[in-house]
Amino acid sequence: MGIDINEVITNMLEAVKGSIKDDWNLVKETTNTYLTNCKGRLELLASMKLNGEIDTFFFQKRLEDEKELLESELHSIAVVNKVMAQNAANFAIKVLEKSVMSIL
Repeated sequence: MGIDINEVITNMLEAVKGSIKDDWNLVKETTNTYLTNCKGRLELLASMKLNGEIDTFFFQKRLEDEKELLESELHSIAVVNKVMAQNAANFAIKVLEKSVMSIL
């Protein structure tokens, strides 16, 4: 069973939107561009975990890397403070993690 990365990306965007709330219009384009650009990397990471090519420890470490990258992207927008960026990145990456783990 595979993962529908387009659905996961859409859910990740919704998670960020729900976290950022009032400032969503300010971060929407940046977040969408970032997630679109890293879609292939996220899909590869998910498929490697689902196919048993990487263990949970490695998967979790890469998810942490992805969270930090997204957080950095959100920090590039002056209106988003550190806590907002951290929360938004956490929520988005949790969507990917839950999607993969639900298939396993």
